[in-house]
Amino acid sequence: MNNRVFKRKKAVAVILAVVVSAVAVTVYLTWLKPNEFEPTEVYGSVELPSPETTGTVSVEEAIQRRRSIRSYTDEPLSLQDISQLMWAAQGITDPARKFRATPSAGATYPLELYVVVGNNCVTALSGGLYRYDPSEHRLEYIFKDDLRSSVAEAALGQSWVREAPINIVIAAVYERTTNRYGERGIRYVHMEAGHVGQNLYLQAVARGLGMVVVGAFHDDQVQGLLQLPTDQKPLYIIPIGHPK
Repeated sequence: MNNRVFKRKKAVAVILAVVVSAVAVTVYLTWLKPNEFEPTEVYGSVELPSPETTGTVSVEEAIQRRRSIRSYTDEPLSLQDISQLMWAAQGITDPARKFRATPSAGATYPLELYVVVGNNCVTALSGGLYRYDPSEHRLEYIFKDDLRSSVAEAALGQSWVREAPINIVIAAVYERTTNRYGERGIRYVHMEAGHVGQNLYLQAVARGLGMVVVGAFHDDQVQGLLQLPTDQKPLYIIPIGHPK
């Protein structure tokens, strides 16, 4: 073989190897591992109690009893309630593979969960804004203010948002899924948000709680109130409390 041809083929092989390696690393980092969000400021974290995986309400009964509840008492939620809700929504149920309670296209996990807590509305938890950290099953304390009235205003004045002890806000980082699936990934993100909503409904029933999913709100206003990163888009506001 001509020496020049040999060198040329060798150079092409090296370039191809570099390209393949780069693609493999990108796949591992971008596709197989969901991006970790690091808030710019955290006042501390709250370790949640371990989730309970057995209960007294069957899946069939929870489905039968599931309703949208918009009126709540003043009774505070317990920290165990918060633990169960977070676990049902995005908790890790397969520690070895880091799979979560709700299905996610390609395990890309594009959703971020925030909890807007009112003052004196959750035992052992101060009022403010929290972000759920699934990997550690804990809440990161981001804001100290009771934001319920402001969030209700952004939600077209819906009173149940203001009156509920807590509101779970689900935000999406679309790129985590669209980087793998292209534009169709947008549909997959919305499907996942629906899975989370139904899991929360059923868990709420099992805990004797009531909730409603709210989709009518000004996106930019909610994003600004919670000071979400620009790549996080709010999809749901979910008031939860003891039914009145």
